[in-house]
Amino acid sequence: MEELLALKDLLLKGDLPGSLAIVEELEEMSKKDIINNIRRFAVILLLHLIKQQVENRSTGSGEVSIRNSVLEIQELNLRPQSQGFYFDSEDLRLTLEKAFRQAINKASLEIDEERYEVRVLEQMVDREEILDRALALILQSE
Repeated sequence: MEELLALKDLLLKGDLPGSLAIVEELEEMSKKDIINNIRRFAVILLLHLIKQQVENRSTGSGEVSIRNSVLEIQELNLRPQSQGFYFDSEDLRLTLEKAFRQAINKASLEIDEERYEVRVLEQMVDREEILDRALALILQSE
């Protein structure tokens, strides 16, 4: 909120360079917020894909969580004005890669009554296959 007040003050003073600097800062803050929200749903998506791969099965609730996470990511990534996207497939892939560590940590608590340590789980899963599948699911309906 203070950035908006500062922007208003700078605009009233006619300080265009200062105003543009604040606008750029606001854009960066907005982008970080979108990235954080996408990452949050990416963790859920990846968690269920990891569980499916390790357990070699799928549950109804897992499938619903996957679909809901994909829908949320797609919604967050959609620019409302231009109907374009905030992030291209490379940016989404990077976000998925960053979310993978959190997802595998959570999966270690949910798979087979906490039977696997994180490092063991990491060796059991095909990380690239999971990331590829997650990205494909996100991009398929965009």
